[in-house]
Amino acid sequence: MKPKPHIVGLPVYKPGKPIEEVKKEYGLEEVIKLASNENPYGSSPSAKAAIQAELDNLSLYPDGSAAELTASLAAHLGVSSDNIIFGCGSDEIIALIARAFFLPGDETIMADQTFSVYKSNADIEGAVSIEVPLVQGTHDLDGMLARITGKTKVIWVCNPNNPTGTIVSGPALTAFLDAVPDGVMVVLDEAYYEYVTDPSYSDGIKLLDRYPNLVVLRTFSKIYGLAALRIGYGVARPEIITLINQVREPFNTSRLAQAAAIAALGDQDYVEECRRLNSAGLIQLQGEFKRLGLESFPAHGNFIMVDVRVSAFDIFELLLRKGVIVRAGHRLYPTYIRVTIGSQEQNQVFIEALEAALKEQGVLV
Repeated sequence: MKPKPHIVGLPVYKPGKPIEEVKKEYGLEEVIKLASNENPYGSSPSAKAAIQAELDNLSLYPDGSAAELTASLAAHLGVSSDNIIFGCGSDEIIALIARAFFLPGDETIMADQTFSVYKSNADIEGAVSIEVPLVQGTHDLDGMLARITGKTKVIWVCNPNNPTGTIVSGPALTAFLDAVPDGVMVVLDEAYYEYVTDPSYSDGIKLLDRYPNLVVLRTFSKIYGLAALRIGYGVARPEIITLINQVREPFNTSRLAQAAAIAALGDQDYVEECRRLNSAGLIQLQGEFKRLGLESFPAHGNFIMVDVRVSAFDIFELLLRKGVIVRAGHRLYPTYIRVTIGSQEQNQVFIEALEAALKEQGVLV
């Protein structure tokens, strides 16, 4: 049985190590996971209550159109219901865009260190990925514009960028969108939108009326704390949403996910509190990195990427042994780890473990 030739050898996405595996492997009772940019404070109590209330309906298929959730989200965002599509996480929307628009040989442009799912889905469809180097961890928008050709179908901009955490400012983004040809789709991935507090950052949803080729992605996995339920969404002009919907599988989001997302949207006080706590945690870690003499990228999501000055894999392994899971393996940043902003207590445990690991590696004395 032969697969498509172009998918042979494609890398398989590797998620952060699960807590249970680390406990078993290292004989630990307590493990802190700061590897997958999950919300350390969990989901809203109202979302948990909505899940509980939905348990008696597990024998029923979900609403394939997610009509109630669509109406709630449309009201929250100030858009029409036909501007929205839901997916099993926003990464399914990425896969659906690739399925709907890429033909073999089409070109797609992205940063050289960004969310890997853009490239993997382009590879699956036989498209050619053009990777433009980041500049100081930030998208080089001029460099991306320079790589547009007649074969370019989609440009991906992750804002804040994963894994570096940097942002593209509003003025830079609109200047870029002004220069992109109308026939080229720009996918603006705002998975960490709700965490950003920088006033120069722009809300991609507000740009949709001005740019008909724009698609904005967001998710309930991050600040809303619903990662286990896998629900994200895309927002775009109705004609684009219709095309993406035509390649979407039925019942791709569950009853539990839809109910929890509706309740989570209704608790914006909880979202604001998570944003406040995240900002405080970010300041905490940045201060500790400065004390340790470590450089990090400007961070605007719920994670930060820091240079540990030795092999990131070595520090990753030492941290595992101390019960802290972070992320390493960024191909262009071999001495950097990415760490999720945890609670104040989790951050302190991480810093103590990191300082000990750096001393073991001779970085600190």
